[in-house]
Amino acid sequence: METDCLFCKIVNGEVPSLKIYEDEFTFAFLDIHPINRGHTLVVPKEHHQNIYTVPQSVFQHVMDTVRILAPKIKQAVAADGINIGINNETAAGQLVFHLHAHIIPRFNDDGHAHWHGNPYQTGEIETIKDIITQEFK
Repeated sequence: METDCLFCKIVNGEVPSLKIYEDEFTFAFLDIHPINRGHTLVVPKEHHQNIYTVPQSVFQHVMDTVRILAPKIKQAVAADGINIGINNETAAGQLVFHLHAHIIPRFNDDGHAHWHGNPYQTGEIETIKDIITQEFK
């Protein structure tokens, strides 16, 4: 546990939350600033800053919980769909530096825009592929 981590404090009961699920490895609670009703956060009970630092086994527990909860949340709030997201680092919108997955119910008329794509320039996609695959060598 990190002593200054909000989510560690929530998991340990030091900060109140609206828990919807808990097991040996994960804790899930309603986001207090939801995108839509039912917006839920799933966190590992162990403190890990983000996807770069979390062990595979802990990440798998988080994803297992997301998989269990997503259809139940969709059904409970009568959503038309679900977004699953993990923000890593400030540039990606991470505000609390304890790994967490967002389960965000979506509604056909919710007014939230979907991401738009930015096409590659001619030849750029191959260059990007080469740069990324070099990381595996």
